[in-house]
Amino acid sequence: MARKPRRRGSRPLQDVRKDVRPLLALLIALPLAAAQPFTIDQVLSAPFPENLTASPKGDAVSWTQDTAGARTNWIARAPDYKATVDFPREDNKPEQLIHERGKTTNLRWSPDRTLIAFTSQRGDHAFVGIYDVATKSVRFADPSVDLDQSPVWSPDSRQIAFIRVPTPGPEFEYGPKRTGPPWSIRVADAKTGEGREVWKAKEGRGSVFWPVPGTSNQLLWMSGDRLAFPWERDGWLHLYTIQMSGGEAKLLTPGEFEIQDLAPTPDGIGFVLSSNQGDPDRRHIWRGSRQLTKGDGIEWSPVPLADGRIAFLHSGPKMPARVAILDPDGTIRDLAQIPAGFPTASLVDPQPVILTAKDGLKFHGQLFLPPDDATGKHPAVVFFHGGSRRQMLLGWHYMQYYNQAYGFNQYLASKGYVVLSINYRSGIGYGSDFREAPAFGATGASEFNDVLAAGSFLRARSDVDPARIGAWGGSYGGYLTALALARASDIFKVGVDISGVHDWNLEVTTVAPARDREKRQAIERLAFESSPMASIKTWRSPVLLIQGDDDHTVAFAQMVQLVAALRKQGVPFEQMVLPDEDHEFKVHADWLKAYHAADAFLARYLNPK
Repeated sequence: MARKPRRRGSRPLQDVRKDVRPLLALLIALPLAAAQPFTIDQVLSAPFPENLTASPKGDAVSWTQDTAGARTNWIARAPDYKATVDFPREDNKPEQLIHERGKTTNLRWSPDRTLIAFTSQRGDHAFVGIYDVATKSVRFADPSVDLDQSPVWSPDSRQIAFIRVPTPGPEFEYGPKRTGPPWSIRVADAKTGEGREVWKAKEGRGSVFWPVPGTSNQLLWMSGDRLAFPWERDGWLHLYTIQMSGGEAKLLTPGEFEIQDLAPTPDGIGFVLSSNQGDPDRRHIWRGSRQLTKGDGIEWSPVPLADGRIAFLHSGPKMPARVAILDPDGTIRDLAQIPAGFPTASLVDPQPVILTAKDGLKFHGQLFLPPDDATGKHPAVVFFHGGSRRQMLLGWHYMQYYNQAYGFNQYLASKGYVVLSINYRSGIGYGSDFREAPAFGATGASEFNDVLAAGSFLRARSDVDPARIGAWGGSYGGYLTALALARASDIFKVGVDISGVHDWNLEVTTVAPARDREKRQAIERLAFESSPMASIKTWRSPVLLIQGDDDHTVAFAQMVQLVAALRKQGVPFEQMVLPDEDHEFKVHADWLKAYHAADAFLARYLNPK
């Protein structure tokens, strides 16, 4: 019996079922995949690239990569820029070239490759040195009692320009209008070392030098005998240029934003940089006044190449840092891929929020919400970054320390926490008035206004259980965590304090002359009153304290002193001491150990679902 012909486009039901089964399975699996849990180890498993640089000819880029504590060197050459591991040759044995009394930093080859300029840091002063490769000798450029830094070569290798920052004296004052002897730019003869001043900052705002974040060299020697440099004359960190012959500085990057990561183009005519222009909680790359990257990504460390391409580092809300190439047509190509086990699909997009403190100051934050399938009232945690001259962003951070913290915040959100990361006053990214806020830190702890605002913001949310709010942070963030617990245990029920400051007088040396005993005592009294130790009597909330005992940034005595005070006060606490560890942990396993302990401690008291 002949089959009845099918209509055009129709198929037997069993064939349709066969075709749709994989699709139905995929549709069913997608929501589950997006909500799949992940571990701390997984979210911190991505390699972290840094130290991106170009070859002298601009036909290759190299960088270092840290993968779970293992460091490798990578290189990518034109024209295809395929990334490969750069293994050192067996005959390349390292040897010390420069032997001098100071700490040698900012090494810069002269264009003719015969000399090396460097900064010799010597505590209360610093020199710019010149190492002669042929004679293996060192000479210094126009030495003084001040802090000389950031040497840059002229194209003909005959001169060096550098920044001179006067050593601050007792007249130096902190705050939005902090003042001091103006910094200057000098140029020295590379052979004789004789120098001269070519430009000097004006009195008032901007007289105190503030460097470009992420940039080891703060000067660019441009074509046409021009120097480009950062300056905060209008309250925002911008790029200016001057002629070597003198004259007024010309503003190149006007607007209410901050620049970062300076680099000249190979021809010396232009420059590229990253900034937060028009996007305050991200970084994008600009060539002069032209924006080259945009969107929800974060881009930094641009390196111009001879063929017109730009190498850079970038990340996103869910994609961690990686190296990329920007082609002239605007195409972005990643040079390295993220490991297969990295939980990209399970991460969340942090939301930008703006909060207002009780004293009226507005500040930014990033809000991490639990996955969509998590309902009801959640525990919440406020994260305080360190620094305080730092800024958390709407994506994976350009500094490894905060890259780790961002990953842990993502992990906490996946566990059911509402996480609020705040960019409190005295941080960067929002102008010098915000960074130099009155009475910050040891001069009054005005950031506590932002701590309280963060707590109030969370308590007012319908998805947060106001009885289950905690705090965590490291370094300056540890200080604010301890301050939150000491002064507001009714709001912050638990905290994790990593390498925090608890008594400013163990860290801060005042500029008041020793003979001015009354002034010194007033400064020390205010510093203590701005410290968590001053409020130990009202501290009730449990805390986990974590610190390495070889901390070169925050004295280990901070933790020792606080533990004794908490014991006397009867406050529940736990401690994790990492023997021989520094402030920023050197061993990847110690980061994991600290974060696992923080996860367990927070869960014990906040009980996430």
